[in-house]
This record gives sequence, C-alpha cells and structure tokens, in this order.
Amino acid sequence: MGYCTAAEGQKFQQEATSFDKIIRALGPNPFRPKSGTTNKAKA
Repeated sequence: MGYCTAAEGQKFQQEATSFDKIIRALGPNPFRPKSGTTNKAKA
C-alpha cells in the first residue's frame, strides 16, 4: 500500500483500486470455512 496525504484523493483512489485488484486476483481465502459450517464451540 502506498502513502497518501489527505490532499491526494486521486492518488488514494488509484492506490486503493490497485490494491483491490491484487487482492481479488488472489481469490478466496483458503483458510476460511466453507459456507454453512462454523468453527464456534457450542456452549
């Protein structure tokens, strides 16, 4: 992630968009439980 001051809104937007593209290209988190399952202990 890059450094942006408060006055650099356009630069922040570009950095955030770039970061978002990188994260989306990585795909889903392989450690996240599949939907419908939980790891919470029952009380």
